[in-house]
Amino acid sequence: MPLAFVLISVETGGEDEVIEALRRIKQVSKVYRVYGIYDIIVRLETRNMDELNKIVWWNIRRLDKVRSTVTMIVQR
Repeated sequence: MPLAFVLISVETGGEDEVIEALRRIKQVSKVYRVYGIYDIIVRLETRNMDELNKIVWWNIRRLDKVRSTVTMIVQR
């Protein structure tokens, strides 16, 4: 079961909207609002790498106001 952290940069003022949308994604187990280069960090758990890829590409990166993402896959 892959575990990943996704670091997300959003447009200024879009943090709350993006956080709300992220919390509706079933595979997202935690959402953290952070300060610095990135605005949000998401803990994402999926059944396999294919599902992980689809969630990041089709559910996270395509959200309005998301500017960029960096995905860090955890080796367990």
